[in-house]
Amino acid sequence: MKFLSVFTKAPSYQRFKYAPRFYDSQKEEMAARTKRIKEELEREQGTASTENTAQYGSRIAGSFKEARKRSNPGDALNANLLRFGILLFLTVFIIAFLEFGRPALYSLLLFVPFYLYLKFKSK
Repeated sequence: MKFLSVFTKAPSYQRFKYAPRFYDSQKEEMAARTKRIKEELEREQGTASTENTAQYGSRIAGSFKEARKRSNPGDALNANLLRFGILLFLTVFIIAFLEFGRPALYSLLLFVPFYLYLKFKSK
């Protein structure tokens, strides 16, 4: 393979120029909020022109960002534990089915109604 690379030209590397810029998200959100409040005040006073639909998009995007910040990180842990439990149960069931055959399947069919009874009994 090295012999073939002698006849082909390797690509030369290009430099990437990166100039970092300062971005203050809180300042931008504050400016957008003050602008929106001023427009609402103008609308209430009757001096505003037609409504701007672009402001609704920014409010929706901001709502999703705020909801993501408020979400509980423990929810992801509980979901991961549930996935692990289901995976562990399926693995044990497959091993039991391969080892014992049909009796493992029948025991699963007996276990499912019992589990559902215990789950919905408290409700």
